[in-house]
Amino acid sequence: MSNKYFIYTWGCAMNEADSQRIAGWYEVQGFQLADKIEEADEIILTTCSVRKSAEDRVLGLVVNLVKQFKNNKKKPKIILTGCMLHYGEEKLREILPNVDEFKHITEIGFDQPSVRKDKKHALIPISTGCNSFCTYCVVPLARGREKSRSETDIVNEIKKLTEQGYTEFTLLGQNVNSFGLEKIGMSMRKRLDSNKILPSNRSQYKVFKGDPPFVKLLDKICVLDKVKKINFMSSNPWDFHDELIFCIARNPKINRELHIALQSGDDEILAKMNRGYTAKQYLTLINQIRKKVPQVSFTTDLIVGFPGETEEQFQHTVDICRQINFNIAYINRYSPRPGTISAKLYPDDVHDLEKKRRWQILDEMINRKE
Repeated sequence: MSNKYFIYTWGCAMNEADSQRIAGWYEVQGFQLADKIEEADEIILTTCSVRKSAEDRVLGLVVNLVKQFKNNKKKPKIILTGCMLHYGEEKLREILPNVDEFKHITEIGFDQPSVRKDKKHALIPISTGCNSFCTYCVVPLARGREKSRSETDIVNEIKKLTEQGYTEFTLLGQNVNSFGLEKIGMSMRKRLDSNKILPSNRSQYKVFKGDPPFVKLLDKICVLDKVKKINFMSSNPWDFHDELIFCIARNPKINRELHIALQSGDDEILAKMNRGYTAKQYLTLINQIRKKVPQVSFTTDLIVGFPGETEEQFQHTVDICRQINFNIAYINRYSPRPGTISAKLYPDDVHDLEKKRRWQILDEMINRKE
């Protein structure tokens, strides 16, 4: 009888793709997916660390699993992976003593096919890690510096999947725009060193010649006959270069709903976040895309209650959201994450009830509009 595995996944599409890779690795080892948690020999937790509430759900689940299997002769092995690894194994063993193993997704790799339930649409990671160093974000701590897969490997994976009937693909990265740049000795973003927030200017980083690697990758995927639709996320607005806009315009296979994170509509808050653009620059980018791609629409990410955010600053976010008219917004209430710059520099001084009120205003305006 084969051993069985079971996977819990929290968080973003990248975590979902990681879980698909983990499932592929287990099945290559001869494991089968358990229909019920009670049947599992190994339980894998693909964790999210974007907010404390996401981590709390992991802690609660582990407690419940221990209770559930307390009197069972068969106790499954519990393995934790994902963004909570940024705490380090020593700290994790302190807060999660009942977890048996802590495993980084890089140990899995891309040598085996992912296991996907959807047979038409595939998530395709093109890079991992991040070089942007937004002050609130734990991703560079959890996933490390940005590292891109080879263009050849990505295109070959998509070709194989089209032969299996897949027609729609979503390319994933913490910042897909900078795909491949680290391989040619370039970083489109200055590193955030010590506790200093470095000024960024989108135009000054246009140093590559010709099309950037991400545009070249998109063009190579678009020419594949069996590919019908391409999505990508996430894009940082500060390096959403003109070449990418032209690429979208000339390739009708690229989805006309683009996800571009705004986070805040206030310049002072954006600077404290180290986002690298102003609200005006973001709005200019949106208008530039609309001129070249008339059918385009937008989704975004927003954070409310960032340290020091006043009512006036929040209203700046409301105003720009009204101007842009996003289809969907993924709205987060600020939560200080251990080890991040914002947690070190700024007190979490916006009350939880106020964060909830601001969240509700944006949610009703964007996500619940008729």
